[in-house]
Amino acid sequence: MKPHTQCSGGVVTNQKGQILLVKQKNNSWSFPKGRIKEEENALQAAKREIYEETGTQNITLIKELGHYDRPNGDDPSQTKTITLFLFTTTEENPTPQDPGIQKATWVEKNEVNKILTYPEDRTFFQNLEI
Repeated sequence: MKPHTQCSGGVVTNQKGQILLVKQKNNSWSFPKGRIKEEENALQAAKREIYEETGTQNITLIKELGHYDRPNGDDPSQTKTITLFLFTTTEENPTPQDPGIQKATWVEKNEVNKILTYPEDRTFFQNLEI
């Protein structure tokens, strides 16, 4: 059985209906997310990861969006389960705190699937009603 990682993160929207995406050093674009630590639940991990990867702190939870599996970008022989939550924020200037994140930026909703690197991320987003 392949090693498996539990991750959590968010689809964060702003007042203009744009979606927050992050670019990692391996040149992949995704939603802000990361591993769930032992002492936290999925929602706590999502809030922490969004802050670390985008600097965005003032977020309001709307709902849990669900979860899906995809290969781990760092090690494709591993699988990760990603749980995503929908958040909204009034913050406009994302500033990554994590040195592994090259960029965090707002993207028009209809452009998100053109930018996301992983097909599993695109399929999940495409099927959302937000």
